[in-house]
Amino acid sequence: MSISTLLTAIDKRPALPLLQGIETITALDFYRHIAYLGSDSLKGRATGSQGERLAADYIMDHLHKENCLAGTASGYLQTIPMHGSYPLKSSELVINIDDKSVRLDLGQDYVLYKSGAQTFIPNPVPMVFVGYGIIAPEYDYNDYQSMDVTGKVVVYLSGEPPSDDPEYFLGKEPTIYSYPESKQRLAIARGARGSIMIPNSYNERRKTWDFWQNAFSFEDVTLAYSVTSHFSIMLHPNIAETLFTKPLDLQTVLKMDQDNTMSSFPLKSTLSFKGQFRQRDFFANNIIGIVPGSDPELKSTYIICSAHYDHLGIGKAVRGDSVYNGVFDNAAGVAALLQITKALNQIDVTPRRSIVFLFLTGEEKGVLGSTYYTDHPVYPLHKTVANVNVDGVAMFDTFNDIVGIGSEYSTIENELSLIASVLGLGVSSLPSEFLRTESFARSDQIVFAKAGIPSVMIMEGLDYRNLSKNQGLNRLINWQTNIYHTPFDDLLQPMNLEASRQHVRFLFAFIWHLANTTKPPEWKPGVPYINARLQSIAEKK
Repeated sequence: MSISTLLTAIDKRPALPLLQGIETITALDFYRHIAYLGSDSLKGRATGSQGERLAADYIMDHLHKENCLAGTASGYLQTIPMHGSYPLKSSELVINIDDKSVRLDLGQDYVLYKSGAQTFIPNPVPMVFVGYGIIAPEYDYNDYQSMDVTGKVVVYLSGEPPSDDPEYFLGKEPTIYSYPESKQRLAIARGARGSIMIPNSYNERRKTWDFWQNAFSFEDVTLAYSVTSHFSIMLHPNIAETLFTKPLDLQTVLKMDQDNTMSSFPLKSTLSFKGQFRQRDFFANNIIGIVPGSDPELKSTYIICSAHYDHLGIGKAVRGDSVYNGVFDNAAGVAALLQITKALNQIDVTPRRSIVFLFLTGEEKGVLGSTYYTDHPVYPLHKTVANVNVDGVAMFDTFNDIVGIGSEYSTIENELSLIASVLGLGVSSLPSEFLRTESFARSDQIVFAKAGIPSVMIMEGLDYRNLSKNQGLNRLINWQTNIYHTPFDDLLQPMNLEASRQHVRFLFAFIWHLANTTKPPEWKPGVPYINARLQSIAEKK
């Protein structure tokens, strides 16, 4: 079946204009975009850096060239006030137990989740071990049940109670309770002065301490209006032993974890922390363009196509390279959206709904740009019918199937299957080696979902045309283990640009289809994001 016939099947309108648009998506243009955005000259596009500002100028120039209108009343930029803080080695963390005091070394012995004045604990405070640091009423589970932690520092293991039963903590899949952020918020709510996480679950154990040192070596950035945080660290597993004394030593605690007999208890140790920080206040920007819809009624509804354009910047040198270029995380996603704006500009048919192109800052710092946008929406959330987030593009091989991360939560799943079918592709589930809920929560799509907007991130599957499934899976695992968030996500890595072009063309067809459907996507019954949708509709937010 020709691509012209396929596009007619999608849209039921003359296919020639759409064909002209999709043919403008080329491997060469894709590479030109990533060659600039991922170059050393932009120094990794850290949030609020000169490199990120250069990337923003490049994106805006392209939007203007392709007649994509400015998305705000003042232009393409949505300006966001932010605060940055970087902990210094002169910070003092001291553990007191019996008559001994042990000073821990930042980076070597612990890393800080959050930094700044709010983390100070100048005088020693008692500590309490609270199991996994979880309260989950639906599972009749409460690590805090017998513990008063007011004014104390809580200590917990990463992860959650082990389970093979999908009805209890989702079995092998992690729940939201396992996330460090959830545990930190709960500790604050229970009156704790601070929290310490001991890496213990599979996800944390499989990463070396060098990995965590590197991951936490960058500036901590928050929205200027964020709620004040508190002292929160990850402790090196070897150092964690110093917090416990017999008979309830760390080995006993780890055995409780294995036996599913976890319990909470006071510790005999105390802690103080006097941090030293380098801080700044600055502005960063989301970039917003819009292609207005043509339908008299549907043009006031919106499809948000998002991609973050920030990355990590300059960091710890690895094999002599300190620029974390972020070519496929996520110069590639930006390049995809830029190509789609060009394709739309090449066709005579205008989509029925309006398409918003949203280039986000601060994703690497905790989805800050998308959080700011949903807190301060330029277009009403209740009229935003879907979000298609692009964070990475196929790079290994051309493919026969796609995966819609998060599509199972809404009727987007049906639309995805339709487009895949007419384009001759299958739809596959996320490989079992990767956790479904964790994958959906790892990028900006989760923020739009929490705001009530049906969201999806579309990736290629493992049915590659020139690689076996095992070869493809091994390349993906190798990339995530050895390339992701390192200086080697650069222009020197192997990349199959035909696979990238295929992926971008699929995204174009899918976005076009969503922008022309008369019935908007809806959440499926029982999905936790429904209430946010109903609230935004009721409040007309």
